[in-house]
Amino acid sequence: MSFDMGGMPQEEVDTHVAETIEENEVVLFMKGNPMAPQCGYSDKAIRLIQQYREDVTTVDVLVSIDEYRAALSEHSGFETIPQTFVDGEFVGGSDILAELDERGELADTLNA
Repeated sequence: MSFDMGGMPQEEVDTHVAETIEENEVVLFMKGNPMAPQCGYSDKAIRLIQQYREDVTTVDVLVSIDEYRAALSEHSGFETIPQTFVDGEFVGGSDILAELDERGELADTLNA
């Protein structure tokens, strides 16, 4: 039996995702928020980003997870969360951020 968790309408989420990516330099779509990440990957991603810059826009996808997955896959080709976008371009999830950090490229990638 399927059960609707009462997520937001897909169209609303699509618009929110598109506008958020377009209007903010660095965006992290994550589970939870920077003060209370709801998964280890989201926690790792926000910590990596915040090493280099404080002004990061975060979006908690848990309010409407399925709709956010669908909307994000339109922009990145991936449904996994978290996802980081810089200047409108998809950068990656926590694994990519960690790789960039190890190579000393994360600060540049984040325009920090």
